[in-house]
Amino acid sequence: MDSSTPFEVCDISNVNSQAIDLFPLLGVTAVAGGTWSDDDNSGGLNEITGVLNAQVIPVSGTYHYTYTVTGVNGCADHSATVEVIIGGYAGVAEKASACSDDRSFNLFQIFNATTYLRPQSGGKWYNDKGIPVKSVIDAEILGLGNHQFTYSIPAIGSCPEVSSTGFVTVFKSPEPGKPSQLIVCEDSDFSIYSNLDLNDYLEGEDSGGTWTDNSGTGQINFIKDHNIDVQYIFNNYGIGTYNFTYTVLPTSPVCTIETAVVKIKIEKKYDFTGATLEVRKDICESDIQTATYSALLTQGIHNIPNGQYFVTYNVSGPNGETKIIQSTFNNGVLSFPLSKNYFQQSGNFTIRVTKIEAFGSESGCVNIINDISDILHVYKIPVLTGAVLTLETTCQNKSSQGIISNAFGLDDGFYTIRYNVSGSNMATAQTATINVLGGNATFTIPSNLNSNSGNSIITITNITNVATPYCTNAANLSGNLIINKLPEVPNLKVQVLDDCFDKPFTASVTGLGILTNVTISYVLSGSNVSVVQTVTLAVVNGKSDFVIPAVLLPNTGSTAISIINLVNNDTTCDINLTTVSDVFAINPIPAVPVSVNQSFCKTNAVTIANLVPNGVQYKWYNSAALTTPLTNNYVLKSENYWVTETSAAGCTSAATMITVTVSNLPAPVLDTDGQNFCGLENPTISDLSNKTNASSTIVWYDAINNGNLLVSATPLTDNTIYYGFDFSPVTDCLSEDYLEVKVSLSHCEETEYETFFIPDGFSPNGDNVNDTFKILKIDFLYPNYTLEIYNRYGNVMFKGNKNKLDWDGKNSEGSMGDRIAPNGVYFYVIHFNKDNKPPQQGRLYLNR
Repeated sequence: MDSSTPFEVCDISNVNSQAIDLFPLLGVTAVAGGTWSDDDNSGGLNEITGVLNAQVIPVSGTYHYTYTVTGVNGCADHSATVEVIIGGYAGVAEKASACSDDRSFNLFQIFNATTYLRPQSGGKWYNDKGIPVKSVIDAEILGLGNHQFTYSIPAIGSCPEVSSTGFVTVFKSPEPGKPSQLIVCEDSDFSIYSNLDLNDYLEGEDSGGTWTDNSGTGQINFIKDHNIDVQYIFNNYGIGTYNFTYTVLPTSPVCTIETAVVKIKIEKKYDFTGATLEVRKDICESDIQTATYSALLTQGIHNIPNGQYFVTYNVSGPNGETKIIQSTFNNGVLSFPLSKNYFQQSGNFTIRVTKIEAFGSESGCVNIINDISDILHVYKIPVLTGAVLTLETTCQNKSSQGIISNAFGLDDGFYTIRYNVSGSNMATAQTATINVLGGNATFTIPSNLNSNSGNSIITITNITNVATPYCTNAANLSGNLIINKLPEVPNLKVQVLDDCFDKPFTASVTGLGILTNVTISYVLSGSNVSVVQTVTLAVVNGKSDFVIPAVLLPNTGSTAISIINLVNNDTTCDINLTTVSDVFAINPIPAVPVSVNQSFCKTNAVTIANLVPNGVQYKWYNSAALTTPLTNNYVLKSENYWVTETSAAGCTSAATMITVTVSNLPAPVLDTDGQNFCGLENPTISDLSNKTNASSTIVWYDAINNGNLLVSATPLTDNTIYYGFDFSPVTDCLSEDYLEVKVSLSHCEETEYETFFIPDGFSPNGDNVNDTFKILKIDFLYPNYTLEIYNRYGNVMFKGNKNKLDWDGKNSEGSMGDRIAPNGVYFYVIHFNKDNKPPQQGRLYLNR
């Protein structure tokens, strides 16, 4: 048996392709009774009957089927193979729908597998531009609208290439938006949420959805309601979580309903004012290894409900950390253990609670937590080894400061020391309390221990920790104290010369002997009286000078200066004095000039010469320092000026300050987008004024130079430029600069006004009644619109826009020129070109 010629099946959809008997293809010599095998696993052969069903073979191609007859009486088996070419079948593509959020839409859904035979696999898909595409597409990337796709299976053998074309319509998926939540505290100002717009808590949502009150607060009252009163919810339902669901329906059944939930949560605020933290307990460094620690947090003036809380605390020190623990408040008390790892060396360790929140809180409230802390002390045995004692040099009968430094064997805190005095002065078993901070401390050697000049030796013999009296230690820390002599000035004198009231008065001091640097204290008496004044002087050859501050000499007449104390700055030693003084005269100055505030206009270019008073005896300044007088040609500005008068004796009066106002208005400022209006509202100059920062004082002209003043009722016209100046009715002046505004009347929102009317016909018969096809208001609502009018053959008769509003019934497009359009039905298409609004089509009737 043999069959070498392929058998082709090209018309797969033919019913005969369902039952192809392969046996006749074996030839006339074939013997019945054999068995069939599907060599390539095509799946279409009935191996018992040898009948092939081409319609169930999923892929076009070449397949082999073998027929075998078993040998008898010792004869070998015989077999023959039939080669069958299965032509392509691309099915019957129709159409399918997809939702824009379908990221894996299968194009095979466009086939009608119920009515028609399912297409074979293995073909290729192409879009309407002939570009190959995958069978699974992203509907979002594909975009909304109708899209054409072709499924094609290549030719094989003599069977031709086959293809089928269908369509996919992508519908917009409803978008409920990305919700956010409002977490507020019970002490919030709920009045700002009394008209809360739930739409504000969605991002990217489709409009037109509906809100549902999931919590039963009664805040959603009608289908378009989207405002809730959180104040009402809190007043009536209190602390809790309230959910509101936004639902968006699909525009096509292929898309599912989508929802988003906005959560409003009102949390309780806890007040821990007066709460305390007790850490147990202070120890000495010898107890570090065996000590255990715990913290007890006790509520303050407000009761804290029993329950679980998160407590955040931190521990200072090299092993410290910030930690959050969960524990229970029970009857106002919460306790938690503290690891002894925090306290592995001596020192002061601060344990501070920084945050307390109830279990489940979302931090809507900032609970009131003041300073809830305690200090754990691990005390050292006080050691002064390695410390340094420095004694400040002092004077006879003056106290001295002892300075302890580098006492790193002492923790910060208070200690009691015991010391002895030897050398120029003698004392034993003296005590003092020191406050150690960073290894440093001070104490005072009282004046009665420093009566003799020379050197004294201070020796600390013992130190005790005040906080733990049982922590005491012997010491041997010494320092040298230098005690200086008092200054000697038996011939000291002071002298001040007479002068004008406003001039500096210099005091000359003599008789300072061998002193080189001194500080003297003095007082004034007579016409001028002062408290004690001090001044430091460098001394040369026993002399020095200083200026008495003018503030100490407010009055004319006879004044006395008396030196009452002198300090030798080289030794800081001082002596009190009683007989060193001098009397001097302070001459009067002219009276203060009389002047008042004065006003001018900037355009008058006024100068100092215009001010009153004026004359050679007067000088004007623009600084209270009166540094440099202004010349008569100095141009005035809006600022303060000072005037003085000088007498013939050269004494100058105090200054009088006046305020000069030079009026100059700034140009008006236009509000953002203030040039934009809707022509449907018939805006006027008054409306334009109200969109500036000077609505009540601005005036408008139609030109910069020689323009006409426009009254407030003047209507605004589109694309016209207006010029605004600020005007002061007080000074009767216009601003130097101006505001230039080009008005646009095309900023209308359709939803704010009634929809424009599209007439369904017109009669261009020249009777001046309905002679043109006109769409009123559209140029304001959609300034970039275009209009196209077609006859019933699809020819364009007219193209219009904002600048070409009316159709007069004549053909103004194409090769037909200006021919009169006959009576009949015509069709229009309006392209709005705004906010993605789709074009609008309609018909109209022309009747002359």
